[in-house]
Amino acid sequence: MQPMNMYMVPNQGIPGFPPGLEYLTQVIIEKSSVWFHAALAGFESNNKYEIRNSMGQNVFYAVEENDCLTRQCCGPLRSFTIRILDNFGQEIITVSRPLKCMSCFFPCCLQELEIQAPPGNTVGYVLQQWHPFLPKFTIENERREPVLKLQGPFCGWSCLPDVDFEILTMDEVSIGKISKQWTGLLREAFTDSDNFGIQFPMDLDVRMKAVMIGACFLIDFMFFETNN
Repeated sequence: MQPMNMYMVPNQGIPGFPPGLEYLTQVIIEKSSVWFHAALAGFESNNKYEIRNSMGQNVFYAVEENDCLTRQCCGPLRSFTIRILDNFGQEIITVSRPLKCMSCFFPCCLQELEIQAPPGNTVGYVLQQWHPFLPKFTIENERREPVLKLQGPFCGWSCLPDVDFEILTMDEVSIGKISKQWTGLLREAFTDSDNFGIQFPMDLDVRMKAVMIGACFLIDFMFFETNN
């Protein structure tokens, strides 16, 4: 039997989809996962990520683009640009976060992301909604129309090993989740390394799947980098 290729080989693409996002239609959604690896190197450094499908094949890589001063002064509150690349180094998704102060008590400083696929072509936004205790977000399409909601547990964290952020329709029906998964005591306590899994319906618009990957980055920065 031939060994499984650890790298997803690009195909010809699918008409009507942004280039590169056809990989997301090939994921077994029930068990698809996104692994985030950002090892602490003595000071705050740019995050790097690996994105794999449910078979463990590398689909994308993601690299944060930032300067040293911003990382050290702003920490997890910092603005960023994350570039998602395929296995040949071609940029297929760009995730941008502007600098905004973050507080449960100041609704004028809510977080947001813009997701482009390919770069220069906006496919959606992630917007934080004000709530004193629960992390809530609205997922919008490229026309700034609300499409989905995202809701996490009390204050965004939990003493349980796994933390789930529910993906909801606008009618509050759960259709999936983004899960922050326990990575072990040493990694949780002494590094910024986090693992996330995404579950969404197979027939969800592939552009919204790309936006959900962007939402993972925002969740990581807002709720889990601050714990380490």
